[in-house]
Amino acid sequence: MKYHQFPPPPHLQDYIRYFWGLDSSEDTDAPVTFVTVVDGSPGIVFQQSSGGPSFQEGKALPSVFMYGQSTAHTRISSPAHFSTIGVYFYPHALKSVFGFDSNELTDGCLDLDEFLAGSRLLERLGNEESMAAKVNVLAECLWEQASKRDNRLHAATQYALQRLIQSQGSVSMKELHREIQISERTLERRFRESIGLSPMLFARICRFQASLNQLRSRSYDKLSDIAFEQEYADQSHFIRNFKEFTGFTPHKFYRNTLETVENFPIEIHS
Repeated sequence: MKYHQFPPPPHLQDYIRYFWGLDSSEDTDAPVTFVTVVDGSPGIVFQQSSGGPSFQEGKALPSVFMYGQSTAHTRISSPAHFSTIGVYFYPHALKSVFGFDSNELTDGCLDLDEFLAGSRLLERLGNEESMAAKVNVLAECLWEQASKRDNRLHAATQYALQRLIQSQGSVSMKELHREIQISERTLERRFRESIGLSPMLFARICRFQASLNQLRSRSYDKLSDIAFEQEYADQSHFIRNFKEFTGFTPHKFYRNTLETVENFPIEIHS
């Protein structure tokens, strides 16, 4: 498989981490199973394949779809031969770019071509040959949406989001509420509207992602080192949390996945 990564244009850098692409022309007709790892970010996927649609938990996916925050791992079955482009958003992008409450799409997805009725998105993507040109179509479409509205997060929500990310989820909710001087209920409501998750769950995901990055870099001697450094109660707590968000124990994640696309690994069978 060939992986590509494209930076967003400057006017979209506040909303998009990067665009990515994946081409597969394997010498097999066996479907490919992707695992969606919980990462605290929504996104967009556009896939072209002569083998039909992809399926998520048995449900056919649109050719171009937008997905919200996820709270647990899932699996996507794809035809063997495909060309895929993805948009990896920052956590607040659904609210900032499209204007709807992010919570509405948590653990769900929608047909982006239908949602943006009149944009002819799918047709425009299909008319382009190169992956870079398709990325430009998506970027133009997203900027058209973002430029229609005031994209600023409420200051307290922005602060809470950055504090949780920078602390890798280790800041306590009590400390966070004291710092931003708003009630727990108000922060919960605003965070769900803007990010799609509760602050507590987002903190858990940040801590999990920090542990996953440590696992990827192999900067540990034993799993208990990761559990200790990421402030889990113990190794069992870390493993339970890891399995909740990936579907694998840490050891099986290494043995049974191939992570060509970050947080979207292919499941392999040894």
